[in-house]
Amino acid sequence: MKFIDEAHIEVHAGNGGKGAVSFRREKFIPKGGPDGGDGGRGGSVLVVADRNLNTLIDYRFERIFRARSGEGGRGAQCNGRGADDIILRVPVGTVITDRESGAVVADLVAHDQEAVLARGGRGGLGNVNFKSSVNRAPRQFTPGEPGETKELYMELKVLADVGLLGMPNAGKSSLIRAMSSARPKVADYPFTTLQPHLGVVRIDDNRSFVMADIPGLIEGAAEGAGLGHQFLRHLRRTRLLLHVIDIAPFDEANDPVVDARALVAELKKYDTELYTKPRWLVFNKSDLLDPVECDKRVRACVRRLRWKGPVFTTAAIDGSGCRDLGFAIMAHLEANRAAEVVAESA
Repeated sequence: MKFIDEAHIEVHAGNGGKGAVSFRREKFIPKGGPDGGDGGRGGSVLVVADRNLNTLIDYRFERIFRARSGEGGRGAQCNGRGADDIILRVPVGTVITDRESGAVVADLVAHDQEAVLARGGRGGLGNVNFKSSVNRAPRQFTPGEPGETKELYMELKVLADVGLLGMPNAGKSSLIRAMSSARPKVADYPFTTLQPHLGVVRIDDNRSFVMADIPGLIEGAAEGAGLGHQFLRHLRRTRLLLHVIDIAPFDEANDPVVDARALVAELKKYDTELYTKPRWLVFNKSDLLDPVECDKRVRACVRRLRWKGPVFTTAAIDGSGCRDLGFAIMAHLEANRAAEVVAESA
């Protein structure tokens, strides 16, 4: 199934039915009085998050959704029937905004979370509602309210605790394969990963976190070069970024430090909030070097980058260093969650 993470749709809620003007007519009751019923409510357009979906492909071709209008009122104080609502199902993590105002209409972060995209109009009042001691035969009624109409932008931001960030062919897909049950395509050429992948990293029976892998970034990504800029939105919900660096590039002319600085610059251009997220360095492919040479290169890169944060060395091909990395990530996430609970209770 093709991965689609954005879509433009139109939603049209149903109009309310109009109220009725009617008078009771029965044998021996020539002046029975008003008995016009109310109109029915127009159908609304709702959206529900579904964890069984992982793409917005359903909205790639079908983009206009119209709910039915409510029925008009009738005599004998019969109210019109309300129209059924339309329910749109989207993946968890979908953000829906109004294309005209830019306001967020719905941010769906939990399974079965529901929101109203366009509210149906209320039904009009029949003439029975206007009778009084001085108005015994009212002919007033109200038409139904029009339903809401909106043009919306749907954007999927996958829910992950940790995001993998790096240049093409840095070994991000291999790393997520080594640490989780995710099986993205792995090959020895750039841009092997064409869409985001999620993997659950289990530390033990009761402790786990979700890791996201996106296509690699290159210099100029903020201006549209490469593929990764299209999927950076999927890292906005993460709590931690792992900057994966190829410590043993195939082309010796490639400088990991230059690549790392270029990637960080692109990240800052794209989104300042994403740039300020906690970021760890992960030097991958250590199996391709002698341990002494690998340690020497890592120290040199850290010194040139003036890096003060956590540093890890891994070999995704055989899992070396991945277990230690997983435990460190889990401890970091648990500490953050505990701090958030304390802050909320304060």
